[in-house]
Amino acid sequence: MSSVAVLTQESFAEHRSGLKDVEITGRVPEDEAYIPTYLEAFPPLPDKGTPGEKTGEPASVWSKIRPIKASVITQVFHVPLEERRYKDNSQFGEGEEAKVCLDIMQKTGAHIELSLAKDQGLSIMVTGKLDSVMKARKEIVARLQTQASATVLIPKEHHRFVIGKNGEKLQELELKTATKIAIPRSDDPNANIRITGTKDGIEKARHEIQLISAEQDKRAVERLSFEKAFHPFIAGAYNQLVQEVSQETGARISIPPPSVPKDEIVITGEKEAVAMAIARIRAIYEEKKRKTTTISVEVKKSQHKYIVGPKGNTLQEILENTGVSVEMPPLDSGSETIILRGEPDKLGPALTQVYAKAKSVIVVEVIAPAWLHRFIIGKKGQNISRITQQLPKSLSILFFSLQMARMDYAEINIDHRFHRHLIGKNGANINRVKEQYKVSVRIPQDSERCGLVRIEGDPQGVQLARKELMDMAQRMENERTKDLIIEHKFHRTIIGQKGEKIKEVRDKFPEVIIIFPDQQQKSDIVQLRGPKNEVEKCVKFLQKLIAELVESSFSVSVPIHKQFHKNIIGKGGANIKKIREETNTKIDLPTENSNSEMIVITGKKSSCEAARDRILAIQNELANLKEAEVSIPAKLHNSLIGSKGSLVRSVMEECGGVHIHFPAEGSGLDKVTIRGPAEEVERARRQLLQLAEEKQVNNFSVALQAKPEYHKFLIGKGGANIRRVRDRTGARIIFPSPDEPEQEHITIMGKEEAVWLAQKELETLIKNLDDVIEDSMVVDPRHHRHFVCRRGQVLRELAEEYGGVAVSFPRTGTQSDNITLKGPRECVDAAKKRIQEIVQDLESQVNVEVLIPQRYHRAVMGPKGCKIQQITREHDVLIKFPDRDECAAQEPASPENGDTDLIPRKCDIIIVTGQAEKCELACAALLALVPVTIDVEVSYDLHRYIIGQKGAGIRKMMEDYEVNIWVPQPEQQSDIIKITGQVASVERAKQGLLERVKELQAEQEDRALRSYKVTLSVDPKYHPKIIGRKGAVISQIRKDYDVNVQFPDKGEEQQDVIVISGYERNANEARAAIEQLVAALQDMVSEDIRLDRRVHARIIGARGKAIRKLMEEFKVDIRFPQPGSEDPSKVTVTGLPENVDNAIDHLLNLEEEYMLSVTETETMASYMKPPSKTMGTGGNDEDNKALAKGFVVRDAPWNAQGNKEPGRTHTWKPTWAW
Repeated sequence: MSSVAVLTQESFAEHRSGLKDVEITGRVPEDEAYIPTYLEAFPPLPDKGTPGEKTGEPASVWSKIRPIKASVITQVFHVPLEERRYKDNSQFGEGEEAKVCLDIMQKTGAHIELSLAKDQGLSIMVTGKLDSVMKARKEIVARLQTQASATVLIPKEHHRFVIGKNGEKLQELELKTATKIAIPRSDDPNANIRITGTKDGIEKARHEIQLISAEQDKRAVERLSFEKAFHPFIAGAYNQLVQEVSQETGARISIPPPSVPKDEIVITGEKEAVAMAIARIRAIYEEKKRKTTTISVEVKKSQHKYIVGPKGNTLQEILENTGVSVEMPPLDSGSETIILRGEPDKLGPALTQVYAKAKSVIVVEVIAPAWLHRFIIGKKGQNISRITQQLPKSLSILFFSLQMARMDYAEINIDHRFHRHLIGKNGANINRVKEQYKVSVRIPQDSERCGLVRIEGDPQGVQLARKELMDMAQRMENERTKDLIIEHKFHRTIIGQKGEKIKEVRDKFPEVIIIFPDQQQKSDIVQLRGPKNEVEKCVKFLQKLIAELVESSFSVSVPIHKQFHKNIIGKGGANIKKIREETNTKIDLPTENSNSEMIVITGKKSSCEAARDRILAIQNELANLKEAEVSIPAKLHNSLIGSKGSLVRSVMEECGGVHIHFPAEGSGLDKVTIRGPAEEVERARRQLLQLAEEKQVNNFSVALQAKPEYHKFLIGKGGANIRRVRDRTGARIIFPSPDEPEQEHITIMGKEEAVWLAQKELETLIKNLDDVIEDSMVVDPRHHRHFVCRRGQVLRELAEEYGGVAVSFPRTGTQSDNITLKGPRECVDAAKKRIQEIVQDLESQVNVEVLIPQRYHRAVMGPKGCKIQQITREHDVLIKFPDRDECAAQEPASPENGDTDLIPRKCDIIIVTGQAEKCELACAALLALVPVTIDVEVSYDLHRYIIGQKGAGIRKMMEDYEVNIWVPQPEQQSDIIKITGQVASVERAKQGLLERVKELQAEQEDRALRSYKVTLSVDPKYHPKIIGRKGAVISQIRKDYDVNVQFPDKGEEQQDVIVISGYERNANEARAAIEQLVAALQDMVSEDIRLDRRVHARIIGARGKAIRKLMEEFKVDIRFPQPGSEDPSKVTVTGLPENVDNAIDHLLNLEEEYMLSVTETETMASYMKPPSKTMGTGGNDEDNKALAKGFVVRDAPWNAQGNKEPGRTHTWKPTWAW
C-alpha cells in the first residue's frame, strides 16, 4: 500500500521550527525569503547499521521509529499459454479456472484476481497474508499450470538435510518454489529426488537442493573409540571441557552418557574444525592415560546414591574439585566396589570426599501403626513429599508428629444389607461424608458379609461421621419396601432411552429407591423402598403414568397368510422397517416355526390402521386372493363372533384359514368381509349365512366343562371326533382358544334338540376320560431314547393329543423293556396304539449315507441350518452331519460340479435316518443343494459392462439368482464366465446372463449406428455464431437431432472442420440445419460506426441488459471496443443489411440523446472546480509570482555537478492542500 504526503506552507514552517540541534549559518535579513537546503527540508532516513553497532553521533529522530512490516502482501505471476491447463477463453471468468480460483480462495483465505494477457497467457494477482499467499500460489501452480517433472541426484546421506527437522525444510522449499518434491525412503537404494511443478519452479528447487548438497560436501564426520573410563576427563566437569573445545574449533562433539555402554565419540563439522577437535581430544586422552592410576574402595550399596547425587551432580562436583573420576557399579549389580581414577596426588582428597558424601545421610526407622501409613504418605504422596523436600528437616518432623497425634479411628457395626445404600449411587453418599468431615471410611466388600465399618481421621471428624452413618443406618431400618405390579412390556418405556425418564422420576422422589427386575427374569414386580410417605407418593405417580401408557397403547392384529410373511418383511427387513418408520408403529411378526398367522401392530389407532392397510395391500398384490362381502344384520354379529371370537375362529380354521372381518361395533354396518382363496371364501360365506339363519331361527347354546388336556382327544386327529359329533347332531361345538382364561369351558350352539344331543355325547366321552386306569406295554429298549430325547418332546405330544395320558419309561441303565401308561381308558388305549405305530415306524427306519464333500456342507445347511430344517420337516427324516475334520483344510483341488468319485472320507458322509422312501427323497434334496459350476461363454469385450460400475451389476445378479459368478481377470482376456450354485439357481442365472448379453449386444449395435459421422467445412469466424451465447444454439441443435457436434480445438490444422456424430439420418439433418444457419450468416454484413465513448456505458446498460434487448429487437450483433483499444469510439454492428441499417439509426439516435445529458453534466462540473492552482484570486502579481515559483531548495541532488541540464529550472513545487 502506498501513501502520499501533502506538504503545505504551514506544515513546512512547523517542520522547520521543529528541527532541533541544527545550526543555520549565513542567515539573510528577515525581510528576505530564506531558501532552505535539501537536507534541512528533507532529513535523510537512518542508515541500516549492524546490530549492536555504536556510533558517536546522537540517535536521529528516525531511529526512534519502529519499522512496521506490511501484514498484507501482493504477488503477481504469469502463466504462459503453453503451460495453461484450461485454454478455452470463450468462457473466461466463468469456466473451470474461475471455479478453481474460488476453491483456492476459500481454502487459503487469499484474494485472487485473474486477467488475460495479449499473448493469451494468464496473469494472476494474489493478495493476502504471507502464509496465505504462499499456500495459494502453490495451489494455483498445481491446479492451473501443466506440471512437468525432473530428477536431481545428490548423495543419499544429504537427503536428511533437504528434509530438515520434522520435514520443515522440505515444506519451506516446496512453498518457496511451488513444487512437489519426492525424496526416496531411507531403505530405498535409489538416490534420485523427483521434483514436480512448473519449469521455473523445478529449476529453482533443483538449484536450492544442489546448494544444500554442496554445503554438506564441505562437512565431515569422524568417530573415535576411547575407553569408557576416560570419557569423563574428555568431557570435563559438567561438560565444560568438551564445550570449550567445541567453541574453539567450531566442531560438534557427541560423547555418549555414562548409562550407554558405548565408547564411540562422534565429531561433526567442517573438515578443518573436525581435525582440530580430534587433535585436542587425542592429546587429552594420551595425557590422562599416561598420568592417571586407580584405587578401589568398598562402600555399602545403600549409600551409593548419596555419592552419585541428584542427576550425578556429586560425581561432577568431585571431578571439578579434585580432577578424579569416580566409577560406580551398575544399579542392577550386587557389587559394592567403587573405582577412583586420577593422578596419584589427587586420589587422597577425592577418596575423602567420597566417604564424606557416603556418610552425609543418616537413616532412622520410626515405628507407626500400619493404619497410619497411608496418612503419612498422603494422597498421591503429597505429605511425604512435603516432608522430604519442601520444609526444613527439623521443622517437618515436628510438624508431622503433631499432626499424627491428632489422628483417631472408630469402628461401627452396620448390617451388611445396608452397605450399598450407605455408599450410594456411584459412591455419592460415602464421598459426601468423606469430603464433609475429612475422614476415610472403609466399608468391607459384599462377599465378606461383614458389618464392621472403620472410620479414620481427625477425632472430631471421626465422631461426626460416625454419628451420620449411624443415623443413615437407623433410617434404613425404618424404611418401607413396596412391590408395584407393572407389566413387563412397559418397563422399557418407563425407564426410557439411556434411563432418561426414570431419572426424572428419581429426581422427583430422591429419597425413594426404584428397583426394576432383570430383563431376563420377565418379572412384573417393581420394588420401591424409602420413607413411607415418599413411597406412597411415588406409587401413585407411577400408577398414573402406567394408566396413560395403557390408554395410548392401541393394538390391532392382522391375519396374513404364513407364506407371505417373508414378503412383508422384505429383503434385509427393508419393507417392514419402512412401514414402521412411516407409520410410527411397532409391528411384531410371529416366529418362523410358529403356526400363528397374526401380525400384531401397536401404536396410535390411526397409525395402526394405516400400517394394517399397507400390509394387506402387499398380501393382495402377491396372492391370488379373493375378497367377498356378505350382508348379515348387525344385531347378529356378536353372536356369530362368539365368546372372544371363538365361533368365527372355528369357521376360519375349518375353511382353510380364510380371514373374516366384521365391522366395528356400533357402526351399524351389515357387510362382513371374507378374504382368502376363492373356494374357501365361498365355503366360509355359505357357513356364515347358515349360521346367521340358525341364529335367527333358534339361537340356543350351552356350556360344558372338560379338563383342558381332554380337548385334543375330544377333537381328535384332524378334527375327526368333533366332526363326527357335529355331523350326527347338527350342533356347533366351540373349544376355547389358548389365550382365554376359562380353558375348561366348551360351548355347544345350535337348535335346542341338537345341542342336548351333542352335550350328551360329549359328556359320555368325558366320563370315559375320567375313568383313569394304569396299563403297561413292552417297547424294545433301543427305541426308548426316541421317546425321551429332546427333553421328552414325543411324550409331551402324546400327553397333549391323548387327554394328558402319562407315559413312564424305565430309568437309563436298567435293562427293562416295560413302560407304564396312566390316564383315561380310551386315552391309554389310543396312546398305546400310537406308541406301537411309532415303534413300527422306528423299526422300519433305515440309515442312508450321502457322500457330499465337507467343503459343501455349509452351503447345504444354509443360513442357521434353514435348508436342512426344511428338508427334515418335509420328509420327516433325521439328518446328521459329521464332525468337522482338519482334512477339509488340506483337501486337494475340488472336483467340478460336486463330483463324489474321490475316496470317501468320514468327514464327507452325511447320515439320513427315516423311512426308506423318505430317505431317498431327502438324499435327492440334499444332493440338489450341492453347488455346481457351469461355464458360460461371453465375449471378453462385454465383461466390464456385465460387472457394472464398482461391481454393482454382477453383485445384483448374484443376489437375484443366489449364485456366485466368477469373471476372469482382464489380463487373462478369457471369454469363460463361471457360475456356481444350486442347479436350479445356476440355470436361472445362466438364462439371466445370456439375456443380459443380448441386451449388451443390442446396445453395441445401437452404439455402432450412433457412431456415424459427417464433417462440415465452415469458416471459423462463424463458429461463435453457431455455438451461440453460452452454447445455447448448438445445445438446441444437439437436443433436436440427438447428435454430438464437435468443433476443432485451438491449434488444430483444420480449423474449419465441424464433426457431427449420431444416427445417419439425424446427423445428415443436423448438418443441413447447420448449413442453413451458415447460409443465413453469410448473408449478414458488418458495419462500423463511431459512437462517443462517453455514451457506451449507457447504451450497454446495467450488466448488458439494454444492449441485449437492442440485439434481440433488431436481430443483430453489436460489439463495443475493448478497454485500451486504438479506436475507443468504434462500434461494430453485424446482421442482415436491413436490420443493420435500422440498428445503426437507432444507435445514432441514442447517442444524440445521451450526448445532451453528458454535455450538460460536464458544463455543471466545470463550475464546481476549485480555484486555479497557479493564480491567486485576491493577491497582487508579486504574490502570484511567488506562489507560481513554488518552493526552492539549495544543494539538491539534481544540482550536483554533471546532473544539471541547460535551460532547465530546478524548482520543486509541492501539492497544495485546500
